[in-house]
Amino acid sequence: MSAGRYAGLPGSARGGQPLWHRVSAAAGLVAADGSVEQTIFGQMTQLAAAHDAVNLGQGAPGDDAPDFLLQAAQAAMRAGRNQYAPPQGAPELRAAVAEHRLRDWGHAAAAEEVLVTTGATEALTAALLALAPAGSEVVVLEPYYDSYAAAAALAGARVRPVGLRFDGPRPEVDLAALAQAVGRETSVVLLNTPHNPTGLVLSEADIRRVWEIVEPSGAWLLTDEVYEHLVFEGAHTAPAAVIGDPRVVTVSSAGKALNATGWKVGWLIGAPAVVQAVQAIKQFLTFVSGAPLQPAVAEALRAHPGFPAENARILAARRDVLVAALRELPGVDVFVPASGYFVLADFAGAAAGEDAAALNARLTREAGVTGIPAPALCQAGSATAERLRSVVRYSFCKSEAEVARAADRFRAYAAGGTVSAG
Repeated sequence: MSAGRYAGLPGSARGGQPLWHRVSAAAGLVAADGSVEQTIFGQMTQLAAAHDAVNLGQGAPGDDAPDFLLQAAQAAMRAGRNQYAPPQGAPELRAAVAEHRLRDWGHAAAAEEVLVTTGATEALTAALLALAPAGSEVVVLEPYYDSYAAAAALAGARVRPVGLRFDGPRPEVDLAALAQAVGRETSVVLLNTPHNPTGLVLSEADIRRVWEIVEPSGAWLLTDEVYEHLVFEGAHTAPAAVIGDPRVVTVSSAGKALNATGWKVGWLIGAPAVVQAVQAIKQFLTFVSGAPLQPAVAEALRAHPGFPAENARILAARRDVLVAALRELPGVDVFVPASGYFVLADFAGAAAGEDAAALNARLTREAGVTGIPAPALCQAGSATAERLRSVVRYSFCKSEAEVARAADRFRAYAAGGTVSAG
């Protein structure tokens, strides 16, 4: 693209493609004409609103945060916890995170090894800025959370996706493809378990096999575990607990487990040198945030450890309602998730060649339910994007009423005819 396209825009005075545009391109937000579009989540929200459809696109909980969490935050505010928090995070939250990791997953970490961040997204971004040198590769499982590619681009690195295998009832890690992708240019392997958006939960054996591939390369293993408490079948295994190597860096947050995604309270756990390096970046992003929210999350982790399990039980029931309705649509295959917020529905047997974007738009108009085209969560043109070309992601973390309304609309649509194009 010519430098003239960016004339008058931020970062364009020296010509060439500015950083903000390169980051947008890495996240798949640049159109063919070079313009920057809003995220797929924003696009689908507009689509749903235009047709009065049930919006199952964005992964935002439909249930509010629990009263005990809100009361603890209010108490912290009234107690004067309204100024800057300590740069590494409130001491009680760092201690509570260390306690919870040991109690729940057997991951032994000291409070000094915990860095509180503005959500998991900041932790992942700051970690990649600290650990991924410019020109290196960040290996990720595909499909993936869209911030991964953007964060890698900020670091001057590039994402190398490794597609999951979708040839069974549930996705699996393609270990042969992973071994082929990890090499001399790999600086970080970003391992998301439980996985967004497939709900794949890696077993201890899976994690050990992944580490056998990563260890000889000298790369960091950066783990995204934000859905750690929302596992419906089996159990979460923390990679740091079974590997025990200082090159394993853990990221998670309170948002998903406590229905408080807007609080943006996350954390990174790593060796002291890693925490120092990541904090050196993080302090120039947000410095600190959520001062009264941090002690509230600490209290929740310590005094209410049963809430995340109850939250998972509720989500599993809503998953089952949505899966049952999707299965009534002729020719539709459903990948039933073992964790998380999302279910993938494959319309390849019914879509008559329609791609996921067109099919999702049509189902929005005709069935009154909106999801996210799964290829939007892949690298453009990848083999995984092609495999998922007829797959739509639906969220079941919405309220019980919203999920029930979406299920009723799918059933009514199924009763009225097929899901074929035309």
